[in-house]
Amino acid sequence: MATVASVSTVGFLAAAPAHADAPGSGTPWVVSVGDSYISGEAGRWAGNTNDGESLIDALGPTAYYDNATDTAELINRCHRSKSAEIYLGGGVDGENLACSGAETTTYTDSGDFKPGLDFYSDSSGNQGQALMLQNFAATHNVKMVAVSIGGNNFNFGSIVQDCVEDFLISPSWWPDYCSTDSSTTKNFTSSNVATQTAAIKQALLNIHQAMANDGYPDSSYSIEVQNYPSPIPPGSGFRYSQSGYTRQDTGGCGFWNTDANWANNTALPTINNAVFNAAAQTGLNNIHTLDISSAFNGRRLCENTVGLLEEVGIPSWTYPGAENETEWVNQIRTVSTIDSDYYIQESLHPNYWGQLALRDCLRQAYNGGAVRSGSCTIAGTGLDSQGEPLMSLH
Repeated sequence: MATVASVSTVGFLAAAPAHADAPGSGTPWVVSVGDSYISGEAGRWAGNTNDGESLIDALGPTAYYDNATDTAELINRCHRSKSAEIYLGGGVDGENLACSGAETTTYTDSGDFKPGLDFYSDSSGNQGQALMLQNFAATHNVKMVAVSIGGNNFNFGSIVQDCVEDFLISPSWWPDYCSTDSSTTKNFTSSNVATQTAAIKQALLNIHQAMANDGYPDSSYSIEVQNYPSPIPPGSGFRYSQSGYTRQDTGGCGFWNTDANWANNTALPTINNAVFNAAAQTGLNNIHTLDISSAFNGRRLCENTVGLLEEVGIPSWTYPGAENETEWVNQIRTVSTIDSDYYIQESLHPNYWGQLALRDCLRQAYNGGAVRSGSCTIAGTGLDSQGEPLMSLH
């Protein structure tokens, strides 16, 4: 069980340090903070296959390395991948401070440090992401902070596990639905939604405070808050029957139709509403929202419009058109990944294609520095000049 680390306010009221680049001058930077949906979790893999991981290994074993020598992770299992959306290019530098598993506040999980969007600091040098941002922004010209946070506050990972377990252990003639399990429904009570909305709001205010501590006026930068994409289709959109085990054994998407409908119609909108409501409640005039809830529609896990490499006749992820015919969400894995390069924590996250699609969305939201809000969806087939799927922000 995760244990919550005591949160320190070290740095919260610190005097503004000297800038190498004063706000508004020097090379522009965009910084990501938050959880796995912006850190780049699963960004190593381009599509899904059951014929061998080498066929979809787009980034190789250093995919999550982010230390100065590209030999290890700065924080174990943060999984800040090289395909993460924050690397916009075009004269704009990116810094990825997000961490897979992060919640609004700092905690540890099975010994792994999970920095929240707070000012946590300890004697071992561990820091919360707000403090990391404050230290980074002190010597860099940060123009936008992109945020993804809240999903883990609603126990996203545990809910997915419950749904898959219910699918695998109950028969089609007497299904056990995770959407009615008390362990799931307790996360979506009005009381808990209010509690988590307040927690997300405070996390966003911490990000604002970190920038204020460095002397950044609100007019000099923007906060871009994104919600979460739908990773699986509604029940009618699956390409595998819900009877038998094919849906999980082959597709890695073991949800009953009823639970898939609930996920799309209730769970995801509830979480996404909490995120955007929290953003609105901050009252900040430099905050924007990026709606990616439908960004993967047509490329979701097990959706009947795409397939595994072997199902659509594509030999590897490098084959022309792979981004159009394969999935943008990683398979759900339920067994040990020993003797494999896969991580269970990569399950149900945007893969390489999904990450690049979100990068396109975020670049359009950055808008050359005139940051804006919008809703991002697929704009067509093929790749743009930067090798990214075609997306449209509207």
